[in-house]
Amino acid sequence: MKNHSHFIAFKQNISGIHLPQKFTFPFYYEPHQLSKIAASELQDYLQTQTDWEHNFGLQEGQKGLVIGKMFGVLVVQNQAGEIGYLAAFSGKLADSNEHQHFVPPVFDMLKQDGFFKQEEKILNEYNRKIEALENETNFISCQNELASTLLNAEKDKTEKKELSKQNKIIRDEIRMKAENELDFESYKSTQKRLSKESQLESIQLKQMNHFWKEEIAKAQQKVDDFQSKINQLKEERKAKSAALQQKLFQQYSFLNQNGETKSLGAIFEDNPPASAGECAAPKLLQYAFTHQLKPIALAEFWWGQSPKSEIRKHGHFYPACTGKCKPILAHMLHGMALDDNPLLQNPAENKELTFLYDDEYLSVVHKPAEFLSVPGKSIQDSVYSRYKEKFPEATGPLIVHRLDMSTSGILVMAKSTEIYLNLQAQFMKRTVQKRYVALLSGKIEQDSGEINLPLRVDLDNRPNQLVCYQHGKPAKTQWKVIERRANTTLVHFHPITGRTHQLRVHAAHPEGLNTPIVGDDLYGTKADRLYLHAEAIRFWHPVLGKELEVVDRVAF
Repeated sequence: MKNHSHFIAFKQNISGIHLPQKFTFPFYYEPHQLSKIAASELQDYLQTQTDWEHNFGLQEGQKGLVIGKMFGVLVVQNQAGEIGYLAAFSGKLADSNEHQHFVPPVFDMLKQDGFFKQEEKILNEYNRKIEALENETNFISCQNELASTLLNAEKDKTEKKELSKQNKIIRDEIRMKAENELDFESYKSTQKRLSKESQLESIQLKQMNHFWKEEIAKAQQKVDDFQSKINQLKEERKAKSAALQQKLFQQYSFLNQNGETKSLGAIFEDNPPASAGECAAPKLLQYAFTHQLKPIALAEFWWGQSPKSEIRKHGHFYPACTGKCKPILAHMLHGMALDDNPLLQNPAENKELTFLYDDEYLSVVHKPAEFLSVPGKSIQDSVYSRYKEKFPEATGPLIVHRLDMSTSGILVMAKSTEIYLNLQAQFMKRTVQKRYVALLSGKIEQDSGEINLPLRVDLDNRPNQLVCYQHGKPAKTQWKVIERRANTTLVHFHPITGRTHQLRVHAAHPEGLNTPIVGDDLYGTKADRLYLHAEAIRFWHPVLGKELEVVDRVAF
């Protein structure tokens, strides 16, 4: 690949746009205007380029596996004071790590003359040797011989034991008859003969067991001789693979603005997740620091069809992932002035809880949007803490169920452990009826339906949830259209289960309604709020012995 600069000058006139005072906080941000322009220009390139071919799933009839891709832009300033941007993609693109329009990877494993490819050839040779030994005719013959020996031994032992059992029954019958019919001397003689027969039979059984033990050992040894060679090759392969892994960890060495480097192994204590360091953001910052370019603003967007598990919308901006990127970027952004982390700001400040129902046993409260149900890692202010302050004599967990921080509406609170356990049991038995109202960012053609998409947490990007048929927990939602508007649809959701982000994922996922809730900053597009509200609940009052229904309407 020829040497060239990856600094891209803006096509659009940006002279009137002010530069941000701080760099983008990468895990929750609204893209700066310059980032949006850079992303738009990169998207124009993706739509018109002929440098390479990749199936994003955007063109009908295009052949190949559909793979959507995360792209990133980093607005930078060069040493001459000029403002431009860098572009990158996560992972590889069109089966390659390097393309002219994009910054190179931190380390390219795919170079044919690189150490990884050379070591990979050695590992593949080990694989071939192991496979050849495992499929060798003599080895298979020895395995068959061992299996046959074990089968014959078991058959022989079973037959001999059954015969011995029958002989014992016959001897017992002879003893009883001799005792009743023979004189004392004849009886003693018969007993002696039967005893010798029993001893002889016992000796024969021991001899048989010894014989088969030796035969099995001989057959096993033949198998073990082959298996030891295979195990030795596997141990050698394991050692070389581990050494290669450590070497890779060292090659992935990340810079920061102070010129300090830190390897992937050191960042993740020699246990990084798969593909760590291959995302767009680390690639962009690495290139900028290596070439003395000052980072100004960052943005990443998805291009192509959404994956089947996680939710990614074509052309939408997304934050950097927490599992793979957060530890790396913590080092790379060290010492840089970043935008404030909104996750550390108390969203409940100046907001109040409203009591929709209250008696000496329980309460039903209205939780405003952007208000924690329970204390978080950084923020203690929550429905729980406010309720505990108002009712200091209340015991138990207090909160019977939860709402996402961004969701507004009804929460049921218990003032004693006994009431809490009773209400919890109702939720677990799914006898509690809940209704949510949501405004969806698109048109829904059907009038009603049911969504069954199992969910689990995205281990690489908490707290996001994935649709996972293998490891996910069952999640069921019934829905009904209430009103169709110009570009949105108002619906009622009736969650049958209560999984984290269930309604948000079921609304946004392609196999669900494929229409995110308005304002969903995780699975859709950010707005002034998340337009999801817990509107009604019906449950059995544990003490009053009657059904209690509470409604908390909102205007969307």
